[in-house]
Order: sequence, then structure tokens, then C-alpha cells
Amino acid sequence: MRPYSLRRRLLLWLLLATVALGLIALVDTWREALRTAQSVSDRVLAGSALAIAERVTVDEAGGLEVDIPYSSLEMLTSTAQDKVFYRVDGPVGSFLTGYPDLSVNAAPPGAVAFSDGVYDGVGIRSATLMREVSTGAASIPFAVTVAESTRARSALAQAILLRSALRLAVLVLGVATLVWIAVTVALRPLERLGEAIAERSPDDLRPVTADTPEEVEPLVIAINLFMERLQTALDGLRNFTGNASHQLRTPLAVVRTQIALIDRSTRPDDIAAASDKAISALERAERVLSHLLVLARVDASAGMAVLSSVDLVTIAKEVTAEMVPGALAQDIDLGFEGPDVAQVAADPILLAEFLRNLVSNAISHAGRGAVVTVRIRQSPQEIVLEVEDDGPGLSPEQMAAAVQSRRGSSRPLPNMQKGQASGMGLGLAVAVEISELFGAKLRLDTARSGSGLLATITFAPYTK
Repeated sequence: MRPYSLRRRLLLWLLLATVALGLIALVDTWREALRTAQSVSDRVLAGSALAIAERVTVDEAGGLEVDIPYSSLEMLTSTAQDKVFYRVDGPVGSFLTGYPDLSVNAAPPGAVAFSDGVYDGVGIRSATLMREVSTGAASIPFAVTVAESTRARSALAQAILLRSALRLAVLVLGVATLVWIAVTVALRPLERLGEAIAERSPDDLRPVTADTPEEVEPLVIAINLFMERLQTALDGLRNFTGNASHQLRTPLAVVRTQIALIDRSTRPDDIAAASDKAISALERAERVLSHLLVLARVDASAGMAVLSSVDLVTIAKEVTAEMVPGALAQDIDLGFEGPDVAQVAADPILLAEFLRNLVSNAISHAGRGAVVTVRIRQSPQEIVLEVEDDGPGLSPEQMAAAVQSRRGSSRPLPNMQKGQASGMGLGLAVAVEISELFGAKLRLDTARSGSGLLATITFAPYTK
């Protein structure tokens, strides 16, 4: 998908907002223009009607006569350049002069009444003025009606609207130019940030120190945090690769050596001994590869693992029973203690592998004649899984290093006796990784007996 331009998007939205406000202003201008044109034209109409009314007089017979002044009609024609109509009516609607079919508006005496209509096929605006003229003995009412077509006032309103639209167009173009410049200047820190990152070598994951505005600072912080995590992951990958290589190199070297001895030996006892050592080394390499495969599975599950309700007791019993023969072969008493059911949120395969690694480490390092116990304790707040042995145990420094020895930073435990740490790095690395995947935490302590090792992992009870 083609990436969109932030500059064009900002410009588009700002222009849309400007145009929307401009259209609202145009509508308001149109309404105001019509009102203004109406008001001006109405005053001219009322003035023309008043000028005609002033020329209405009483004749010698007591009737009304009117002398239409040219100036009153010129007031309309010179201003509107439109058609002009008029009529003068005496009392009781008697027609005096003008256009007899022109409608007369009802108006109170002395007031002017306006109305819109159609006359002679064109739209008109008319004004009717009711007045009285005195004969000395009485007052005679009369009405003066003056009308003009509305094309002029419409043309005036359109002219006002056109000028407003032209000003709006100039305003929009000006705003677009200013916005383009402003957005370009505002986006320069992002461009500099991109250039600073692009100029770096692939292995340069130092924090970015580009000069950025306050609004861009969270992005810089996020990039630096990501680089930090990436650096940690890369360092971990290098360490893990080196550790795995070392873990595999040793048994493979043993296998190669024993095969060479078998080739040179002629005594059956020597051949059998070399074969046993080769098989043992292959089994060790197989365990290392199994750990590596589990760690790969954990990597694949990280961030998207689907945890379900798993009975921890069932898993613990199955793994304990599975490993009893191997424990008996080393004269180790392996047993289980716990309730009947304990539901936790986990992946059953990884949970079994997790427990298998803890028990395997306990069997491998507790020594002959030791007691290894798999225990589950349950409360409303938490479920605790324990693997305890009464072997030689580890020092506080060794326990801290073991818990922190993830696959990315696995290293030999400090002050270990020869042969004591064989396989422990990866085994505990697997356990630590799986526990973190489940949202739990692995803790190592001295066993309750005062000697030996106690591995504890705490789960939250499963809730839907």
C-alpha cells in the first residue's frame, strides 16, 4: 500500500476547514446582501410613494387630483434601472391614475406596507402608503402604491456575493500557501530525525539525540526504547548463540573422540566403554537441542500465546511419574504433594516442558541419595508450584545469576564445581522464558531444610 503524505493530509484538512468556514460565511453574506438590498430598495420605494402622496390635492369640485412628479419616478428608474409601476386610489378604492391592475397592499393610515408579487410577468416589490388630504371640512383618504421589478436588487445581491466569493478564493489560496510553508517547516524535525537514523550503520543502536520539538519527543523516546530493546535482543542472541554452540560443541567433541577410540581399539571392553560415553554425549546433545527447540517455540509464542485453563496438578503428576525411572536410576527419591485440582492460565505443552526442566535440573544436581519433591500450594489469591531438593544447593550469587540467565544472557554460574553446571544454563533459561510467557516469575531460594535448592513459580488463579 502506497504511504500517504502527512504534508498533503494536513494541507487537505486545513483547506477543507477553511473552505467549510468560507461557505458558511458566503451563505451568511448572501443573506445579509439580500437583506441590505431589500432595505435600500424599500427606502427608495417608500420615498417615491411619499413624493407622489405630497402631490395629491383636492380639486374645486371636492374630488382628488394628483400631479405625478417626474422626480419621484426618476428616483426609481435611475437607481434600479428596472420596470416601475404605480397607482393612486381615492376613497373606497376609487382609482385615480396609474396601473389599474396593480395590487394595493393593506396598510394602516400614515404607514407603509410592503409586499412581493408578480406583475406583467416579472417579480415585483411594492409599497403602499395610506394618507389623508383635508378639504377644510373633512379628510379624504387615499392610497399611493409604487412597485418595481426585483431584478436590480437580485443583481446587487449577486454582485455582493461574487465579490465575497472572489475574496474567499484569494483567502483560500493564501491560507494554502501559508499552511504549506508552515507544515513544511514543522515537519523538518521529522525529516532530520529520519536522516539521522538513515545515516547510521546497521549495528549502531545508540540513542537518537536529534534536536526535536516537544511534540516529536515521545516518538524519539519510543525509537530509543525500541533501539535499546533491539540492542538487548541482539546481545542476547549473540550470547545465546555462543552458549548454545558451546553446549553442543562439547558433547559432539566427545562423540568424535570416542568414535576415534572405537576405530583404534581391539578390546571389546574398551569399545563398549567408548560406545557408552559416545551414547551419553549424544544424549546430552539431544537435551541441548530439545532446550533450543523449546526456546524457539517460546519465541514463536511470545506476544501472541493463547493461554487456556490448564490443571497444574494433572501436568505435575504426569511429569513426575515420567521422570521417576530416571530419578531411581540415580538413587533419588522423587515425589509429588498437592491438592486434587489447581487451574492456571498456561499452554499445557510449555507448562509440562517448564516443569520437566526444573525437575531435570534438580535430579541432575542434587546428587545420589537426594530427595526431590514437586509440590503445589493453593490459595484464593495465588497458586504456587515448587520443586525442592536437599542437595548441595547454590549460593545466593549463583541463584541470582541462574534466574537472570535467560537465553539471551546465559552464562556459567559463578563458583560452580567442575561438572556441576552441566546443562543448567539452558535448562533454567527455558524455565525462566516459559514463566515470563505465562506472566509468572521464577524464584530460587535455599530449601527449607537449610541445604538444597527450592524453585518457586507463582501463578494467578485462572479466571474467565
